[in-house]
This record gives sequence, C-alpha cells and structure tokens, in this order.
Amino acid sequence: MSSSPLRRAQLVAPFGVGAMIVSRDGTSLIACGLDHWYKHESEGGRVDPSEFREDEWRLQNMLKVDHFRQPPDFRKPRRGEDVPNCWLTVPFLRFPKWHYCTTCGRLYEQPLTLREKVKCVECESKGWTRYLVQVPFVAICEHGHIQDFPWREWVHRSVKPSCRKPMRLVGTGGATLAGQQVICDCGEASRSMAGATTAYPDGNTYLTKHLDKNMQFVCQGQNPWHGLDEGTGCGKPLRGALRNASNVYFPLVYSAIYLPRGDSTVPSELVSLLEEPPLSTFINALSASGGEIKPVDLRNMSSLLLQPFTDEQIKAALEIIFSSGGSVEGDSESVIIDENSETAFRRQEFDVLRGERDEEQLRVRPVSLDNYDPSITRYFSRVMLVDKLRETRALAGFRRVNPENEQTLEDMKALLWRDVPREDEIWLPAYVVFGEGIFVEFNENELQAWIEENRSDINERLEPLIKRYHENQQNRRLRERPIGPRFLLLHTFAHLLMNQLTFECGYSSASLRERLYVSDNNQAPMAGILIYTAAGDSEGTLGGLVRMGKPGYLEPVIRRALKNARWCSADPVCMELGAWGGQGPNSCNLAACHNCALVPETACEEFNMFLDRALVIGTHDNYKLGYFNGLF
Repeated sequence: MSSSPLRRAQLVAPFGVGAMIVSRDGTSLIACGLDHWYKHESEGGRVDPSEFREDEWRLQNMLKVDHFRQPPDFRKPRRGEDVPNCWLTVPFLRFPKWHYCTTCGRLYEQPLTLREKVKCVECESKGWTRYLVQVPFVAICEHGHIQDFPWREWVHRSVKPSCRKPMRLVGTGGATLAGQQVICDCGEASRSMAGATTAYPDGNTYLTKHLDKNMQFVCQGQNPWHGLDEGTGCGKPLRGALRNASNVYFPLVYSAIYLPRGDSTVPSELVSLLEEPPLSTFINALSASGGEIKPVDLRNMSSLLLQPFTDEQIKAALEIIFSSGGSVEGDSESVIIDENSETAFRRQEFDVLRGERDEEQLRVRPVSLDNYDPSITRYFSRVMLVDKLRETRALAGFRRVNPENEQTLEDMKALLWRDVPREDEIWLPAYVVFGEGIFVEFNENELQAWIEENRSDINERLEPLIKRYHENQQNRRLRERPIGPRFLLLHTFAHLLMNQLTFECGYSSASLRERLYVSDNNQAPMAGILIYTAAGDSEGTLGGLVRMGKPGYLEPVIRRALKNARWCSADPVCMELGAWGGQGPNSCNLAACHNCALVPETACEEFNMFLDRALVIGTHDNYKLGYFNGLF
C-alpha cells in the first residue's frame, strides 16, 4: 500500500481522526488517533512538535485545551541543511478488515495493519490470480463507534454463531441491497442485505432488532482508528451503512475569528507580538524547561520589536498569555443574563466586527450607509469591510449516524485519543487561514417591525418546521435550540448572498463561508452576518470580496440575489413545499432547495437546514411576508 498525499487542512476536516478515505490504489483506510501523530515509523528520528503549535486563546478556553497543533507536513532531508521534523506522516489503518473476491465471492478477514494486496487463496488454487477488495459495508453507532459488518452473525441470524465455515458475498442482480447475498458454505445459511441499513424513528435499527429474533445485537464499542480489535462495550443500537455513506462521519469543527487580546494597560499589539515567532518560540521553549521568563531576556533576543513597550507591560502581557485569559480589547465585559456559552462566544466577535480595527491579523473598516442606495440601506444598520481576518479551525471530535446527538464535548474529544492526556497537556488538531469578508448588520427597528406586523403569518408558516425539529430533538435527546424568524431570515439571506457573490467576484461556492450572529435577547439582540472567504495564504486573499461590499457594488448584488430568489426553477413546488410540510435534511427547510438557496455543506454552519425564501422575499400569494418586500 503506497503513501497517499493529503492537504494538511483535510486532516482536520473532512478526513480527520476516525474518518475513512480511499487511497490512490483503491484501499479504504481510517485515520488514526492523535496518540500516533508526530511520530516516525522508524525509531530515533528527532521530532519537535512545538513547530506546529498554534494558539487561539478564545478557542482554547472554550474547548478546554492547552494548545492546538497543525497537522505535520511531509519533508525530506536536504544535504548540508538541518531540516527539522523530516519524514513525518499521519498514519492510517486498513478498514474495513473484511475483504472478498469479486470472482468467487469468498470473504476473508485481514488485520488492520495489512499493507500489501492479498490474493484469493481459493482462486489461486485453481490457477487464477484474483486480488481481494474490501467489502462495501460497515456498522456504526451514534456514539462514534465503527466496526466491521457482522457477516457471520448476520448470515446465521445469531448473536453467537458456532459455524466457522467460509462465507461468500455475491451479487444476484439488481441495484438494491436485496441484490447482495451473503452465503455460508455450511449450506444451511444465506441472507440478503435487505434492511441492513434501516433505522427507525425511535433510534433503534433493523440490524439490532432483527439480526437475531431472540436477542438484540448492539454496538460493541470498537475503535479501530486506535488500532484496537476489541471493543470497550457500548450497548447502543448498531446500524449498517455503506462505507462511503455521508452519515459515517460528521467532523465536529469549532472555529474562531481572531480578536485582539489586551486590557487598559496592555496593548493588544504587544500580546500579538509575544504570541508570534520568533518570540513565541523562545517563550514556549523557556516555559517547557521550567525557566523564568524575564523581560530582559526577551529584549536581548528582540530589542527593536519590544522597544516601544515597558517591562511592566511585557510582564502583564505574559500573565495574560499564560493565564489563557484576558479579554477582548475594548470589551465592556457586560454579562448577558441566560446567554449560553456559544452565543456569548459569538457576541465577542459581533461586538468587535461592528467597530473599526487595524490589527495585523484583523482589519475592519466601516463604510457610511449614506454612500449606499437608501432603498437598500433602510434594511441594514451597518456595513463593515473586513480587509483581513484570521480564522482558526479545530477538530474537537466527530459523530456518526447524525450530525447532532446528546454526546458532550468531553465525550467527543475522548474519541480522538486512545489515552486522553491531562487537561494541561491536551491538544487538538487545527489549521489557521487568512481571508477577507463583508459584515452586514440588520436594522433592529425594521426587523422588529416586520416581525410584529407579520407575527401571525410567520408563526403559522414556521409552526410545522419547529414542530418537526422539536420531535427530532426529543427522539435524539438533542440540546434545546430556539428556531425563530430572525434566525431563518438571516440564515437564508446569507445563503442567497453567497450564491450571488460566487457569480460576481469569481470565488467558487465552496470558498465562501457564512458566520451568523443571532440573538433574540431583549437586553442585547444580535442580527448580523459575516460572509467571508478563508482560503488564502498568510497575507489573505486578493480583495475581490471586499470590493463587492463597497458602495455601488453591494446594492446590485443584493438586488440580483433577491430577484433570483423570487422564482426558483423548482417553483411552484419548492415554495409550496414550505407550506405543506418541508423538505431537505430532516424536513427542516421550507422554501429552499438546491436550485435556489442551498450551498456546499462546508459553507453552511447548519448543514443546510433552517432555510426559507418566503421570509426573505415573501410567497407568491403574500409578498408582505418577506422582510425585503419593500424592494418589489
């Protein structure tokens, strides 16, 4: 099995720990746990993980980790040069372990560590050369476990079968699972794959309930990405799945926009300076060795950089860094009653993006609304051009079966490790990207007036969607989330704007992302969206997105986006489905489909759910229902 190249960012998502990938030679592999990263295959190689360290103080506090690390890049030594961290790779294991012969159908189980191709013994005995391929089925549970499909148990309809005869997987014709047949050479057992992937609304599965009529077959808690063959016990329903199905892996990626850290006595520029090389490398080395970090030592290393600052400021900045605390510079530190941690996390960004900033890693400049077309700006209270931003994206775990469940953050972080480190040593894989964006804040007075004027119609339209989502919450024991007209309006408008911007500024649809700032809190409501691209290098991107946010450019983009949204190529069906019951994932969309309002999953924060064009532009029978109805 040859090595296969991957971009470093892909090792965070979509091919992070526990994910499956097909290599260039067709082998299905599963990414190993973090215990196995930053190690040489041959002993004795020098590895310095500190080179890959990244810090994002708000994200570290939220995820309760010491630091982040970028996935290692592959390097070869060069003659006459001291190249650090050579030959580093990220290990993958062969999974699923069960293989079959495409000629005779015989099933063989192979080890996780197998590297070479394997021939079919039975065909070879007949003088034929046939190589084994991996089976297309696996079994998963909602707690993140994955295991080989229980072929022997399935074909014998028994949780504890005694037969050990060879088995075969053969196709009997047809494109459905019923056309795949498992046969045992004992001559007494055969079974089609029909129903193997079926799940019931209560969370139970066909595989668990009907593999054996007398006993349930439940998940064994296997973690093959840690190199373990035995499970730890789980007991959750087990569900069959095609190994390349989209529900096999949902990475849990948290992201944060860089915000300057400091207080009234410590400039944010100084904190940023100490968190970047070369000073950060020196500070981390001294800290790891247990040495005291003195301002004079830092000045000896880089006197020009630190010349504008006093020793007291340097000491205070070091305290902020090592406490993993501090506050956003200029933050009033106001406490919003009953606000959850995720909303409070976004509120910090919201407050910063509303004002002008000129930092090395965050440049935001306002544009007066007087420069825009008044017919457009009546709906907004602020437009900010983000010339440069830094985003850190970290993998904090993953889910299977459904993108949301009752697992806690600590449960999912534990999936990444075979032996979870202490809290002061734990790290997560992450990568840092720079980009640009447009921040738009909706006019709160207009928004409230629209909701009050159309409250009965809005409630009637959203009631089926909210009811379906609450049913999903109860069935899967999900956290409570308020879904209201403010959220659906901003989310749908963000999608429409992104789709239009892909035609206007040349970025691909997968390059743009949304970031929603929504809160119905009467004390401090939020209604803002950030459309940004974070696919550039350390200097950011080329400025095309920011240009489209300038006066004379933004208004036509918004007008065309809304005009295109008024008629979907799937209308009237698309619009009517919103009134009849919904569409899309879990039927949690109303008037929104791939022809009008959906975007690539990497661009959306909500898995393309909670969308409705009607709240933006109205329905064919009631244009007043739309927030932007005054434009038509």
